[in-house]
Amino acid sequence: MASVKLILLEDVENLGLAGEEISVSPGYARNYLVPRKLAATASQGALRQLAARKEKIEEHRKEELEGAKSLASKIAENEVTIQMEASDDNRLFGSVTNRVIAEKLAEKGIQIEHHRIRLDGHIRELGTFNIDIKLHSEITATLKLSIVRV
Repeated sequence: MASVKLILLEDVENLGLAGEEISVSPGYARNYLVPRKLAATASQGALRQLAARKEKIEEHRKEELEGAKSLASKIAENEVTIQMEASDDNRLFGSVTNRVIAEKLAEKGIQIEHHRIRLDGHIRELGTFNIDIKLHSEITATLKLSIVRV
């Protein structure tokens, strides 16, 4: 199968960082990366533009990394407790999802997109859990989550 060479204009999770040259399928390039301005065709003009923006990209990447580090320490300092109704055998009536956890963090003043919270599945029982939150490609924070009976 043929592939298309592109230059990433922004960091794309599981694909690469801004400024890298990548090869992807034509459909992925045409339908997702190029329309969202995440990548451009690898031409001489695009390479020159990228060279001019390289310093700005590096500065932006450092700022993101510092922001993620401070957010990770803020998350590590906090513990989230969620009260849920449960049966006698500690099974929840309902479940705790990444959206619920994101809402509880927002109540504490920590804004996280729910898709950054990594759960293997919904939490369906009482207990204490360590939840991973991917803040940056290099930084993952761990949140202590307690699910208690109402």
